[in-house]
Amino acid sequence: MPQVSPQVRKIWEVVGTIPRGKVASYGQVARMAGLPGRARLVGTALKQLPDDSQVPWHRVINAAGKISFPPTSPDWERQHQCLLDEGVILVRGRAPGTALLQEDFLDNLLWGPDEGV
Repeated sequence: MPQVSPQVRKIWEVVGTIPRGKVASYGQVARMAGLPGRARLVGTALKQLPDDSQVPWHRVINAAGKISFPPTSPDWERQHQCLLDEGVILVRGRAPGTALLQEDFLDNLLWGPDEGV
């Protein structure tokens, strides 16, 4: 495993919790990792994933609901195929609202249900 910062490891952990068939934006992932406003760091962290990583990087999209790679590039095609394999069908290049992960889902998964404290 490469030497990476605790922030990068936390981002990888959060991305690892995104369920199959769902997507989250870079900004959502940053907030869930305790790094609000650091969406670009999420992209940088995902670029640092080892080739054999099982972290589902393909489930992270931009705030517009689109894949961030240039359309029809090999990277775009790879991410698109991974999403299709999980049942996420892009409509006019965007992930449908039904595929978007609700932030409280990740909050509960990472931190447990809100006890109203």
